[in-house]
Amino acid sequence: MSSRLAKGGRLIDRTTACEFSFNGKRLKGYKGDTLAAALLANDQMLVGRSFKYHRPRGIVGSGAEEPNALVNMGTGGRFEPNQRTTTTELFDGLTSTSQNHWPSLEFDIGVVNNYAARFLPAGFYYKTFIHPRFAWKHVFEPIVRQSAGLGQVPKERDADRYEQAYAFCDLLIVGGGIAGLQAALTAAKAGKRIWLVEQTAHWGGRAVVDGVEIEGQPAEVWVNATLAALSKMENVTIRNRCMAAGSYDHGYVLADEKVADHTPGDGRPRHRLWRIRAGQIVTATGAIERPLSFAGNDIPGVMLAGAVRDYVINFGVAPGDRTVVVTNNDDAYRTAIALKEAGLEVPVILDARANLTGELPAKARAMGIRVEAGKGIAKVKGGKRVTSVAICAQAGQGAVLEEISCDAVAMSGGWSPVVHLWSHCGGKLNWDTAKAHFAPDPARPPLNHDGSALVVTAGSASGHLLADEVLADATRAVGGEGAPSAKVPHEAPIEAVWVMPQGAPVELRAKMWLDYQNDVKVSDVQLAAREGYTSVEHTKRYTTLGMATDQGKLSNINGLAILADSLSTAIPQVGTTTFRPPYTPVTIGALAGEARGEIFQPLRRTPVYDWHMAQNAYMEPVGLWRRPYCYPRAGETHEQAVHREVLNTRTNVGLLDASTLGKIIVKGPDAGKFLDMLYTNVMSNLGIGKCRYGLMCNEQGFLSDDGVVARIDEDTWLCHTTSGGADRIHAWMEDWLQCEWWDWQVYTANVTEQYAQFAVVGPKARKLLEKLGGMDVSKETLPFMQWADGVLGGFRVRAYRISFSGELSYEIAVPASEGRAFWDALVAAGAEFGLMPYGTEGLHIMRAEKGFIMIGDETDGTVIPQDLNLGWAISKKKADYLGKRGQERPYLASPDRWKLVGLETLDGSVIQDGAYAPAPGFNANGQRNTQGRVTSTYYSPTLKRGIAMGLVKGGLSRIGEVIEMTKLDGSTQQVRICDPVFYDKEGEKQNV
Repeated sequence: MSSRLAKGGRLIDRTTACEFSFNGKRLKGYKGDTLAAALLANDQMLVGRSFKYHRPRGIVGSGAEEPNALVNMGTGGRFEPNQRTTTTELFDGLTSTSQNHWPSLEFDIGVVNNYAARFLPAGFYYKTFIHPRFAWKHVFEPIVRQSAGLGQVPKERDADRYEQAYAFCDLLIVGGGIAGLQAALTAAKAGKRIWLVEQTAHWGGRAVVDGVEIEGQPAEVWVNATLAALSKMENVTIRNRCMAAGSYDHGYVLADEKVADHTPGDGRPRHRLWRIRAGQIVTATGAIERPLSFAGNDIPGVMLAGAVRDYVINFGVAPGDRTVVVTNNDDAYRTAIALKEAGLEVPVILDARANLTGELPAKARAMGIRVEAGKGIAKVKGGKRVTSVAICAQAGQGAVLEEISCDAVAMSGGWSPVVHLWSHCGGKLNWDTAKAHFAPDPARPPLNHDGSALVVTAGSASGHLLADEVLADATRAVGGEGAPSAKVPHEAPIEAVWVMPQGAPVELRAKMWLDYQNDVKVSDVQLAAREGYTSVEHTKRYTTLGMATDQGKLSNINGLAILADSLSTAIPQVGTTTFRPPYTPVTIGALAGEARGEIFQPLRRTPVYDWHMAQNAYMEPVGLWRRPYCYPRAGETHEQAVHREVLNTRTNVGLLDASTLGKIIVKGPDAGKFLDMLYTNVMSNLGIGKCRYGLMCNEQGFLSDDGVVARIDEDTWLCHTTSGGADRIHAWMEDWLQCEWWDWQVYTANVTEQYAQFAVVGPKARKLLEKLGGMDVSKETLPFMQWADGVLGGFRVRAYRISFSGELSYEIAVPASEGRAFWDALVAAGAEFGLMPYGTEGLHIMRAEKGFIMIGDETDGTVIPQDLNLGWAISKKKADYLGKRGQERPYLASPDRWKLVGLETLDGSVIQDGAYAPAPGFNANGQRNTQGRVTSTYYSPTLKRGIAMGLVKGGLSRIGEVIEMTKLDGSTQQVRICDPVFYDKEGEKQNV
């Protein structure tokens, strides 16, 4: 039975007990335990059921590689499924339940699948669920959906909170073992900014467990001294409980820090998701021990030898009283020695190798442990726990030579470097035949844009498994010299063993498990090969090998080796499956961060938001912004308020909060070239201090956004976008720069929220600004479509002479921190000129009176600039721009496309929103043909009649023609096609 040892356990505090529950049973552990260690200490060997056959499953590993020991953890708002017990720190009050069984863990009716296993081989669902076809929807699909998944779905709102943060460093080192610590110390002494992250709560990795000596002292002493030195360095940041989940291009790494997983409810964020940009990444991620494939290797009590060693030394837990060790390498002898030193019995070590020449086998023999060379396990016996093992010759076919009673088996099939972060962004691997594992190829690393190595590996992650080699490689990885010395026993070479025994018949191979969670056996992979699945990726999907929550950390290497043998080809020719982030699962809460509840999408407010609310403004959503629709006074309807605001702006002066307008800085030697590709017209020749209206199209040629571009200096432009389009356009710019034009020297920054921007509009606008004083805003000094920096009323400003209303207009930008004060100054100074604020509806009416388009009104994803009579904004000189080729396609170049026109009813009434213009005949669907539609429609208080814009077939060539438009009640009204500019056609008012 598994139990707590009377002494030992370097990581636990025996003075601090923790009570926890598993399936309702109250159990006890200690502070420092993992949940897995505490379960083993309480002899809880059975922890779950496998997915397909519902076979009993016990703890196999001690870290992120664990495939079996997943539990539902917590209750209510802190309930979370699929928590890996081997990486879950124990805390007082922890509640856990096992998964994937009914009615109970001990008596699971789903185990009937196990007895029908011969009828449910790999890929059976592909062959079974297709006939008869009608049965899929009503028979097979409901069964599959009911069976899918392991844990339960949380039903209550998450009670915890999550953070996201950003970090920047010269060197990010992933892994807190001796390789990571040595690399960090060496690089830090060279003055580099270092981030060192470790996924567990403890430092030192395997060296502190394996009895390694560094500089003549136990590894733990060296580890503590190194940590102390690093903690005193200002250029070093250290984070434990922080798992680097994925590495991406340009040194971008996501890291999930478990801040309060082990202290729930203490007020801290549960997780913090770090977005790290590093000049270079060093992966000192160690190696994962592989299991051996023998019959019954999934029975609870069969564990990785390194994990057994961890539980004994780190947690003072004995996985069994009598443990048989089976191996093909010397490292497993350390486990046998550790068990013996703890007072536990090791009846035999079974070594598949015929010749044993290492120091560790000799030490084991000297301690009185029986060592059998050339032997293996024919079969493990037991049901819900190990009872005995049958010994056989490794070179034979499984004939039983002896049966030994035991309650645990420690197996080791060798070690595989953790190459995930290396591989995420393109690093290539080599097969090392001598060590029987894939290792990073230093000649083919992931690259920076300058051709240097973006990711380098250190220590065991490079394939070096001995401590002296690990420290030397870690020093080399960061360009250092003089690694600490380490005392390392001589180890004999590993012998690759993929099946035990090597000539096992099919009845044994059908009980050798590769993927413990998904129930994939050696015989399944061999069947896939016989059925033509010769690609490792195809075999993976056909058998589900490596598709469980551990993502093949234990199963993939063994599986592809068996596939290679089945195909009579070399392992490198079979290759590996694709490594994808995250390395271990990241909770959705961490990915979402603070984006939940009311701030699922953050509510954006301008610096003048509180003033608007105090003035009883009626607010409307514009993207994620809240903007005033109008400012109704007592007794006014919204319509009356809008009309008042428009008329006042046309006759006196209006004030608009335009802070939501998108503002994106584009800078760099190639910025002009970049903007020429983004906009339909030329921006590279825009003079400094000048402004130009521009259109952006997507690749298909459809109009995406518009706005005014200002040239700031020789290599800097400021692009204005629509309020709802700033984030989208900025992301679109970055997409092109990072994916297509990555070698262009262009940098972008979305500064929308860094500036408040106010439109001062109307015939008296200049008088108001002159009253504030400080800069010349005359027509001669600041003409239309120019800008200037200066001071107004003591405020630093940038004044643009641009107009979206057709009136004399200035848009004044100030730092956001000064926005409210400047607004207040404008309101106070404008009182004598009849200043009134106006909202978005007044803005829309005035722009429609001028015939100005609005993205989202006149555009709907199917409209090109030519449809809107904006051909003048398309350069005839440029060879290319985004959308040019799309607009040359026959359908978009057709003269029959609908074009923008003005529309007015014969009786002056307002055309209804959404109105269509019917045309003679019906289409193939029996629907009436149409010849146009309304895009914008308003009552114009300036003209005292209804006005509208719309897209009509034939466009401006039909001015004066009367057509019919539909109404909501099904009737029609007569509408005259007219010029879309209803007010000040020549633009005299805006140019004064």
